[in-house]
Amino acid sequence: MKNILYYILLLCLLTSCEEVIEVDLEESEPRLVVEASIIWFKGTEGTDQVIKLTETTPFYEEEINPVTNAEVKITSEDAQSFIFNYQQDGMYINNNFQPEIGQLYTLEINHEGEIYIAQEEFFGVTPIDYVEQTQTGGFSGDEIEIKAYYTDPASEENYYLFKFRREENVNLEFYEDEFTNGNQIFGYYSNEDIAENDEVEIEIQGISKSYYEYLFILRSQVGSSDGGPFETMPATVKGNIINTTNPDNYPFGYFRLSEADATTYIVTE
Repeated sequence: MKNILYYILLLCLLTSCEEVIEVDLEESEPRLVVEASIIWFKGTEGTDQVIKLTETTPFYEEEINPVTNAEVKITSEDAQSFIFNYQQDGMYINNNFQPEIGQLYTLEINHEGEIYIAQEEFFGVTPIDYVEQTQTGGFSGDEIEIKAYYTDPASEENYYLFKFRREENVNLEFYEDEFTNGNQIFGYYSNEDIAENDEVEIEIQGISKSYYEYLFILRSQVGSSDGGPFETMPATVKGNIINTTNPDNYPFGYFRLSEADATTYIVTE
């Protein structure tokens, strides 16, 4: 829907419109939005974890609508229960989480009398070996490129999420090891605005195949909106969280658990 407003605004600029046209859009009932990424950084205890709950808002509203009255817990397959208590701005906090690679965890959310459930395994990750800077990035092949090398385990099927953060710019890359199994390979980041002394935060996370496929579909949807202002909108992308009380009132978002490794790189001349 946002593409519709964008194209109308662009049309006005090209044809000297003097006012913005707002299209009447059908408003649906608010849906639960779940941000439930449990991340355990190597070298830390992993006890402090956050889940964020909000609701969808009408198209023209900018404010986020936090959920303040839900009951949130995660249970491990060995019956340990971790309660997430509400703090502020839709944030639910737990300070005694006990991450264990390979364990199956169940998320349960009770909101407005409806029960939302999701299950996911806690995935480990190989560490970052080293970071290398080259001058072969971008379409022209002469931009600064940052490569973070890691060694893929040969005996496993692995999926990875890379985050590269430079100031407010965040770049996500995700990979699978079908053709690189057992090799030392790299995640990379390139941007024409990278300059000497820039600080780039680099993070690698181990993710599940299903989450990899979810990210792949999301990226495909974002990149498919090129058919004009009145094209058919992309289909809704659903995560792994199910409303067991009222399946038609499905939520948005994904529950996943990942080990992560991180480092910081300073761009050189």
